[in-house]
Amino acid sequence: MMEPLYVTGDTPLHRLPAWVKLLALMAAGAGLFLLRDPLWLAFAFGVSVAMVWSTGVAAAVVWRQVRGLLWVLLAVALFTGWFQGPIEALAVVLRVAAMVGLALAVTLSTRTSDLIAVCERTLRPLERTGLVDAEKVALALALALRFVPEIWRNFQEIREAQAARGLGANPVALIVPLIVLTLKRAQEVSEAIDARSF
Repeated sequence: MMEPLYVTGDTPLHRLPAWVKLLALMAAGAGLFLLRDPLWLAFAFGVSVAMVWSTGVAAAVVWRQVRGLLWVLLAVALFTGWFQGPIEALAVVLRVAAMVGLALAVTLSTRTSDLIAVCERTLRPLERTGLVDAEKVALALALALRFVPEIWRNFQEIREAQAARGLGANPVALIVPLIVLTLKRAQEVSEAIDARSF
């Protein structure tokens, strides 16, 4: 499997077991939603930035991962600011930014295969009850982690190609080729899975 985000390293964050990082990430996510003070949320955001920096990843790589989120944060800030005021808007933006930073730090310092293995082990008790198939859930997670970056990369390539043809402002010219490419790739993966009788 491709490692679209993982950065090889020997930092303390890299050496932590994947299950510890996932557990800490869940706890941090719950804690961030309990915090209301923008000062504490700004501190949490600073910690998340420091953790991302500690992985040794280049700033250009981080920018490629988060630049699409800036528009979402702007929309959330405007919406929240309009209805709840600027202080609450600032708190929401800092909370989301801190959570994304922590998640990115975990992803950059943990192999995708390790994350999936943790999820599969966690689901094993539910598999014995017949509620879920741990292997299939792990496969679905692996495919999601693998294809979200690829779909985003395809979108960027199509947007650049259509802009060169003067169609950059036409949403149909962007979306239709992206859907076709995604469905074609999904069909290829489906055939490969069927061939292996999974």
